[in-house]
Amino acid sequence: MASRSSNGDPRRRGAVVYDAASGRAGEYVGQDGAHAVLRPVGGGGAWRTDPDRVRAATLAERLSAGVQAANRRARRWST
Repeated sequence: MASRSSNGDPRRRGAVVYDAASGRAGEYVGQDGAHAVLRPVGGGGAWRTDPDRVRAATLAERLSAGVQAANRRARRWST
């Protein structure tokens, strides 16, 4: 499992983590058997991944995920 970092334990529910398998940052939801479950920052469909490929997200990755979530919300309001 991913190790602890200055951003806290990445296995904490709601923590923003980086999934190296998919190249995406997401919020940690929990564990489903042998898989970590993540969802996009700001909501959306969850995905399962190898927990060994999950680590705490860097500041840049957290900011990028937040901007992507804001852009998704803006597109919903503009239609």
